[in-house]
Amino acid sequence: MFGGAPALRSGLPERSDPALEVTTGMILDASPHLLVLRTADGEARLPMTDATRIWHGGRGGLAALRPGREVIVRPKADGLGADRVWVDIARVTGTILACGDDTVDVDMGPHRGRAHVVIPPHALGRVLVRHPRLEPGYLIDVVCVRSAGGPQAVRPGTSQPGYRADDLASPEASTPVPDVLHGTATWFGDVAARGGTWPDAGQRGSDVGQVPGGFGAAYPAVDPEGDGGGCPDAPSGCVALPYLSLGSEVTVHNECGGRTATVPVVECGCVAARYCDRCVECGTSPRGRIAELTPAAFVALGGELEAGCFNAVVRPHVPAATAASAGGRAR
Repeated sequence: MFGGAPALRSGLPERSDPALEVTTGMILDASPHLLVLRTADGEARLPMTDATRIWHGGRGGLAALRPGREVIVRPKADGLGADRVWVDIARVTGTILACGDDTVDVDMGPHRGRAHVVIPPHALGRVLVRHPRLEPGYLIDVVCVRSAGGPQAVRPGTSQPGYRADDLASPEASTPVPDVLHGTATWFGDVAARGGTWPDAGQRGSDVGQVPGGFGAAYPAVDPEGDGGGCPDAPSGCVALPYLSLGSEVTVHNECGGRTATVPVVECGCVAARYCDRCVECGTSPRGRIAELTPAAFVALGGELEAGCFNAVVRPHVPAATAASAGGRAR
C-alpha cells in the first residue's frame, strides 16, 4: 500500500495524514505560472504561483528552472499547483577516502560507488561547522547540487559522528529487537531522470523503486543470507533491528509532519548503519538511522530535502516465519 496511513498498534499512530502526491521529472519548459516536466508517466504540467518556493543550492528563482534539469515537486496542501520545487538536489554520504583543498573523495558503499565532491569556498565554512574532521576514515554527509563537474556541496546533511567509520559500537547481543523502531529517517541519492507521480507511480512495477528517483527505502539490516539481498560485510550499527529482505515493506511515520506511508525496501542501507546520530527536526530522536528514503518518498512524507532528516517511527513488516526462526533478533 502506497501513501496510506494504516491503523497499526505498537507505537504507530492509529490516525495520521497520508503521503503527498509528489512529482519528479526533467524540466521541459517553465514560466512564472507553469512548469512542464517529462516524467515516466508522460508530460506533466504543474501550475506555479508567486508563492512557489524553488531550491537550487539554496533559495532560487525562475532562472533555476532550466530545461534538462531534474526536479522534484511537492504540491500545495490543496493539491493544486506546486508548493516547493527542488532542482538538481543530491546527497553524498559515506566514508572519506581523500581530501584536497576544496574536494573530498567519498566511498558511498558497495551499492553507490564513489563520489568526488567539490566544496566551494562559500560552503566550506558551513560544512566545517558540523563536519570538523574532513579526514580519511571519517564519515561525511552533505547535501549537494548536481553540476557538470559532479556534486557540489551546499550544506551538511547532518552533524558528523565523532568516531571513525570503522569504530562503531554495536548493540549487545542480548538487546531485544522492538516491533516498532524509533530513530532517524534520512534520504539518499538524487532525483533521477526517470520520474513520475507518487504514490501512483508506485503501482507501475517493482522496478520503479530500484532508482534513486523511485519510491522506496534503503534499510540498514537487510539479511545477507540466501536471497535476502543484504551485504555480507555490512556493519551491525548501533540499533537492534530485525532482518528484512529486499522487496519487504516498512511503514514509516514522520513524527514532525504527521504523515505515514508504507514503502518497499529497495536497497541494503549498509552505509546508514554506520551513522549513530540523531535528528533534531522536532525534538531529539533516539540514536540511529532506521531508514533511508528515496527523495520522492522523503518529500511525500513531508520531509524537507535540505534539512536532511526527520524524526521517525518505523514498523518493519517481518514475516512471521522469519521472526520465529530468528527469535526476533537480527543485528
